[in-house]
Amino acid sequence: QVQLVESGGGLVQAGGSLRLSCAASGRTFSSYAMAWFRQAPGKERDIVAKINWSGASTYYADFVKGRFTISRDNAKNTVYLQMNSLKPEDTGVYYCAADTTPYGGRRSDEYEYWGQGTQVTVSS
Repeated sequence: QVQLVESGGGLVQAGGSLRLSCAASGRTFSSYAMAWFRQAPGKERDIVAKINWSGASTYYADFVKGRFTISRDNAKNTVYLQMNSLKPEDTGVYYCAADTTPYGGRRSDEYEYWGQGTQVTVSS
């Protein structure tokens, strides 16, 4: 069993930055792929970025490329999402997710464990 706890969300002006963190329990964190998803009101949950077990391989959705960076610290059982140049359309609830396979997929149904989510609001 893996428990995920996100933190770092909040209200920020357009152009600003936030850093989300996701702390994971469990000794097998370092073998799991991790991802960040987001869900805006009335919309589906979309993948934002994912990172493989070692941190050597990452994927970004087109709408965040060049602005967001995903990283992980396996010694701390934590995955991060650095968000720069934020836009109002980045507003939503951001979820951390764990896939028990090493590389992970891009669909939400491929992830077994989820955090409770953290709200990010970007004002114009």
